[in-house]
Amino acid sequence: MPNRRILRLTGSDTLDFLQGLVTNDVRKLDQGIVYAAILTPQGKYLADFFLVPDDDGILLDVAEGLADGLVKRLGMYKLRSDVTIAPADLALQRGTGPAPEGALPDPRHPELGWRKYINGLEEDDGTDWDAIRVTHCIPESGIELTPESYILECGFERLNGVDFRKGCYVGQEVTARMKHKTELRKGLATVHVDGTAPVGTEITADGKPAGTLYTQANGHGIAYLRFARTGDAMQAETARVAVMD
Repeated sequence: MPNRRILRLTGSDTLDFLQGLVTNDVRKLDQGIVYAAILTPQGKYLADFFLVPDDDGILLDVAEGLADGLVKRLGMYKLRSDVTIAPADLALQRGTGPAPEGALPDPRHPELGWRKYINGLEEDDGTDWDAIRVTHCIPESGIELTPESYILECGFERLNGVDFRKGCYVGQEVTARMKHKTELRKGLATVHVDGTAPVGTEITADGKPAGTLYTQANGHGIAYLRFARTGDAMQAETARVAVMD
């Protein structure tokens, strides 16, 4: 399982504080886990995370490598709000089989199963998470999701990670403009891969840069592509790459 840090946010202003910062509608917490991101004012990705309803506040589940930067960013915006951010003595358990009591569905895609927050550690259930992610083109923090990403190019709308009716949040103007006024020229796509190449390998088409190849599984991969340059004869080092229908 990916290394995650679980935080707990408490205080009377917590819901309003998050609502004005993150890409999704935090009021949906009454329905289960909310997947969201925090962006720069220019609309670029900083971190993605899960917000989880909790009896003692709101849990925030984020990749360990992003946690320190996210806490610092939240602290910068907190000012005098009644919000406390503290470590939660919990660990993530997840799986794709029958959900145990207290588990909640992963909101990004049904095939990603359930998530549960527990005291202590539990073994992974053996699910091939990369294969699921590749099949459904689901990006991962620190791999496909990088600081230069725009969330709509990474499929956040399809993954239930952004709400266009919730009102303002940091980076909202750029995100809304991309949604309503432009056609995406770049983005993530699932590709056929004949061979293998390291994560982050440049994809070329007719000798010109066409994108980057990321996670691979079972002859397929997730790629970030310049759509105008894609074709049936792309290369990533010695691997042959082709866009799936």
